Amino acid sequence: MKENIKYLIFCFLISACSVKKSASENTTTYKEAYRPQFHFTPKSSWMNDPNGLIYLNGNYHMFFQHNPDSTVWGPMHWGHAISKDLIHWDEQPIALFPDSLGWIFSGSAVYDENNTSGLGKEGKMPLVAIFTHHNRKLESEGRKDYQYQSLAYSLDEGKSWEKYEGNPVLKNPGIVDFRDPKVRWNVEVKKWIMTLATKDRITFYSSPNLIDWTKESEFGEKVGAHGGVWECPDLFPMKVDGKEVWVLLVSINPGAPNGGSGTQYFIGDFDGKSFKPFNTKTKWIDYGTDDYAGVTFSNTDRLIFLGWMSNWQYAEKVPTEKWRSAMTLPRELSLEIVDDEFLLVNKPVKELKKIIGKSKSSKNIQITDALDLSADIAQAEGKFQLKFNSATIQDYKIVLSNDNNEELIIGYNKKDNQYFIDRQNARKEIFEKGFGAVHTAPRLSRSTSTDIELLFDAASVEFFADGGLTAMTDIFFPTQPFNKLQIKSKEGMLLRTLEIASVQSIWN
Repeated sequence: MKENIKYLIFCFLISACSVKKSASENTTTYKEAYRPQFHFTPKSSWMNDPNGLIYLNGNYHMFFQHNPDSTVWGPMHWGHAISKDLIHWDEQPIALFPDSLGWIFSGSAVYDENNTSGLGKEGKMPLVAIFTHHNRKLESEGRKDYQYQSLAYSLDEGKSWEKYEGNPVLKNPGIVDFRDPKVRWNVEVKKWIMTLATKDRITFYSSPNLIDWTKESEFGEKVGAHGGVWECPDLFPMKVDGKEVWVLLVSINPGAPNGGSGTQYFIGDFDGKSFKPFNTKTKWIDYGTDDYAGVTFSNTDRLIFLGWMSNWQYAEKVPTEKWRSAMTLPRELSLEIVDDEFLLVNKPVKELKKIIGKSKSSKNIQITDALDLSADIAQAEGKFQLKFNSATIQDYKIVLSNDNNEELIIGYNKKDNQYFIDRQNARKEIFEKGFGAVHTAPRLSRSTSTDIELLFDAASVEFFADGGLTAMTDIFFPTQPFNKLQIKSKEGMLLRTLEIASVQSIWN
């Protein structure tokens, strides 16, 4: 009995030491230079596209492209993190590893609640991952059919995975860039619909069981932006003013409006076979340079979008040491009609309020030249929210700066009716020649008043204007933290409301 008690005490002490070490490692890891404090980043190594976003039994699952052995892109795995609230994330063991069929590229996940696939066992319905296998051997041989679609399934809600023995389930017809399947159940036709990126267009496939796929149609050969390869598509229905429409997201690299990677979207009808846009105007979900490959969560009652907060133009060159890249904040999508045009609206999810501190609020502030808010961010450690609403919109600049004469400028140019983010002087050391630039976005609202929300997190800003009609996301890397904040307006501007609040770290 005494020996058992001694053993239990020994185990308890070992456990306590392990917890203490883990907490210490956590504190050290997430205090690294430029490490976001309320955006998801992996503990270490390379990350890019979000994959397999799904909500199941109280947990949000985020899988992601991950190279666990390097801080640059390489053999792709599916990393995994879970969250109860979309804000606090708990990184899990790697979900999917490369195998004889290839690296594990991007894809999606669905909950097959009716066991259409037959992969469920003993009453347990499968969580099914649909992904692209990328075969480097076939690619090196000069063949075109080195990408194809495969399945893996989990019967324990993503804790463990088994690859489908009949992989691949969708073979390559002989084209380069045959990837990134986004799958959802279509109630009208009672089939799974796969939206697949196929070089310079989207191809739709259908299946009754996730295993046997039939080609239905193609879209986009001569529509939209074509400055680069089409990637990471997503198709989903939305309602506005009682009307159901379909939204098709398509990421493109290069070819975005401000250079490098970006995500365009189309609004139209989908009948279970073909997508028909209402018009061919190119629209962008985010005009900044650092919101790419974003897709929506499945199995939710609202549309939650998540993107990769970087750009292929410089993603492997950014000055972080042990980790590379973060995800954007999860955003809830809605539609708004402006001048008979359907426009996507981005807003941070409501759960973000959990980590927003008590705000300092002011009303009816007249800016005649400059309003200094430096004292209000002194204790924020680079992570804060700034919101204001003005009765009329005038030229303005929000200037974030430091003692090394570096600055990030965000503002509005009334003459051109454009918002902008200027990071030309946001880092004196040049790590990529195209990084320091001015990025612009059109003002889409027709209202004479305006509202903005900015969320700063160490080395990133997410900008939402006019209720989310215009969104911009940019990263930046000053040689020392920004500690000064001013709002400037030469013409003068009346702010009806102004709020500023610190944001809590999710890693504490």
